[in-house]
Formats: sequence, C-alpha cells, structure tokens
Amino acid sequence: MKRPGEISLRGRLVLVSVLALTIGLAAGGVLLVGALNFALLRAVNTEALETARGVAKLVDQKSLSERIEVNPAMQVQVIDSSGRVLALSPGADRLTPMLYEDELRDLSDGEVEDIPGSRIGLAGGGARVVMVTAGPPTDPVRVLVARSTNDLSQGVHILRLALLVTFPLLITLLAVVLWRVLGAVLHPVDALRAGAEEITGGTRAGRLPVPESRDEIHRLAVTLNGMLHRLESARVRQRAFVADAAHELRSPLTNMRTELEVAQRLPDTDWPALTHDLLTDVDRLSRLVDDLLLLARSDDGGGGRVVSAPFRSVDLGALVGDVADRYPAVAYLRPAAPMEVTGEPDALGRVVANLLDNAVRHAKSQVTVTVTAHGTHRLITVTDDGPGIPAADRERVFDRFTRLDDGRARDAGGSGLGLAIVRELTRRHGGTVTLSDADPGLRVDVRLPALQ
Repeated sequence: MKRPGEISLRGRLVLVSVLALTIGLAAGGVLLVGALNFALLRAVNTEALETARGVAKLVDQKSLSERIEVNPAMQVQVIDSSGRVLALSPGADRLTPMLYEDELRDLSDGEVEDIPGSRIGLAGGGARVVMVTAGPPTDPVRVLVARSTNDLSQGVHILRLALLVTFPLLITLLAVVLWRVLGAVLHPVDALRAGAEEITGGTRAGRLPVPESRDEIHRLAVTLNGMLHRLESARVRQRAFVADAAHELRSPLTNMRTELEVAQRLPDTDWPALTHDLLTDVDRLSRLVDDLLLLARSDDGGGGRVVSAPFRSVDLGALVGDVADRYPAVAYLRPAAPMEVTGEPDALGRVVANLLDNAVRHAKSQVTVTVTAHGTHRLITVTDDGPGIPAADRERVFDRFTRLDDGRARDAGGSGLGLAIVRELTRRHGGTVTLSDADPGLRVDVRLPALQ
C-alpha cells in the first residue's frame, strides 16, 4: 500500500524526465541566445568595418565628398588629427567626433569601441564604433563608423521572450505525453501486480497475465509464471511427500503399538519373540526415516550433492563386489580390470544395495550383477528373473512411494523409495538409470562417467 506523500513510479519517472528536460531546454536556450547574440555582434562588426574600409579607400583615392551616403543604421565621420570633422553621413554630428580623444588614442585600426547610443543621437540602446586610418602618412585622417545595436538587442530580446513563453508550454505538453505514454508502458506491470494480489487472495489460478508485446515485461511475466509453476509443483510434491511419509510411518508404528497392547493384556507373552518383532519394525522404521532424510536433503540441496563426503576415485568393480557379497543369492561377475569412477563410495554403495534389494525381493531364483566399460562410461547391470515391469510403468516406478499392482506390489518391507533414491544419487554423480526387459525378468542399467 502506498504511504501518504509517496510518489508512484510513474510519477517519479515523469518528474525526473521533466526535470531533465527542463534543464536541457534551459541550457539549450541559453546557448541559443548566446550564439545568436555573438553572431549578430560579429555581423555588426563586419558591416561597420567594411563600410569604414570603403570610405578609407575613397579618402586614399581623393574622391570623398563631404556627404557620405551609407546604411541609415550607420553614421560615418571622417576627422583629421586635430579632431575636426571633414566629412560625414546624414544624421552624424558635424562638430563633435563620435569618440573622445582618449578613446581615439587607445583605439587601433579595425578595433571596435562600444558607446552609449545617446552620444550619437540614438534614443536608447548602444552603438559600436570602428576606426580605420586613411590618407597619406604625413596628413592622416581617421574614419569612424558607428553601427546601432538596437535592432540586435530587440531581436535577442524577442527570442528570449519567445523561449520563456514556449518552454513552459512545451514542458507541460511533454509532461502530459510522458504521463500517458508511461501509463501505457506500465499498464502490464500494474496488471502483473493485480494478478499477484488475486493469486495471493486465492481468487485467481496460479498464473499471471502475460502481455502481448514481446518485450522485457513479457519475458518477466513468462519467467514469473514459470517460477509460480515450479513453486506450485514443489508445493504439490511436498504435500504428497508429507502425506505418503505419514502413511508409511504409520504402518510400522501401528504394528508396534498393536503388538505392545496385545502383550500387555496377555499374561504369558513370549517376550523374546515380541522383542524380535519390535526390532524388525524398528529396523524398517529406521530405514524409512533414513530414506526420507536423504530425499529431503536432495530436495533442499537443489542441484547440489545429496552426500556430504567429497567425491574421489572409486573402483566400481570392487565396490559392487563388496555389496554383492552381502547377498548369497546374487551372482557377481567381477571385471578383470579396475573400473574407476569419480564419486562418493557410500552413495554408490547405496545405489547398488537398493538395486540388489529390489531384485532379490522380486526374483524367482536368480539375480546377476555385472560391471563393464562402455567408452567413457562404466555400466552397472542388475538382472533378475522376476515378473518384470511393464514398459508403461518404467518411468513411474522412479516416483516416490510408488508400488505397482502386479507381483512387485507384494512388497515385504519395501517403502517405494528405493528406485527414487537410486535415480537421485545416480543423477548427482552425472549418470543415468534405465529399465529394460530381461529374458525373463527385468534389467536395470546404471551408467556412470568414467574417471578421466
């Protein structure tokens, strides 16, 4: 919820844009006025200097008349060394030079002097006077040309007023346009926010509206929807996991409670037999808890390792042999050469043990395990002559707490987590697990990268 006095993102963007635009336009206006003023002054100086040189040329050619015809905006005086006016243009003072003696003394040929306009009879503003020396060196004269700057000042003033009037209007117009444009641009974001509120309130399915434009907001909406889908899938898996775990834990606990209640009511209870049954249920419960903890660490770790020990070089042939020795019904064909992989021995041993437990439980008479080399991989193959698994169910059996309706569902102590743990640990080692038909029975292949 927006706090009092807090400006929305749309308002902040418009404010920052208008501020930057105002600064930019103000700087541009100052530069424009300065550049125009400089260009006009330079044009005035050039015009006055060219006029002065033209009059000086007439003086040198001794063809100058007392009355000089020039631009009405200019005044011309030709004075001698004593300051007497020899020739002038209409409107110029016949008796007094435009520049004082000290100004004439400090002024060089072609230089410009700014004087008040009132000195040469102008009502206001100023004038620029340029001086050029002409005539013979023995009797030089000075040509003074004054150019009024009133029109220049008026032009700059009009431009300044025009900018002061149009800039606020332009900024206001651009602010309105920015407000409308940003509103259209941020509308998909507001739609995402409203969709998120509806999802939070439970009035909308777990999917945000995706804008039609293929821009960053579209990609954001797609990414957020993907995240929501993963979160929903994780939530569903978690709920199913908790429900299945509670169901599986209830079974051995119910057995133990029933046995203890029966023993409590019977005076001639066979305590050694009861203890054996309770230990069997405790072992089953312990294995189930260990499996659940392993899978919980797997879910929590994401892409990390399930196991805590560091990976190292492991002779897969020797490791499989050590595990197979614990199963008298398992036939193991030991490889002739070492089959080294990189992994954690206990985790790889858990993979082999789970596969052999599953095979021994469902085999009719024979279980065989081999370790072979296939290029850059090592292959563990476990086969049994049991009922097998239909092709349609071979992916589903890797789900947690999955039991099939065929002969493999008559599980003596199985929790439905064995193959899920096998796949998870194998994936953490960079390998794969596949199921296929044996003749007869089931074949399980675990492919692991060889030690490089």
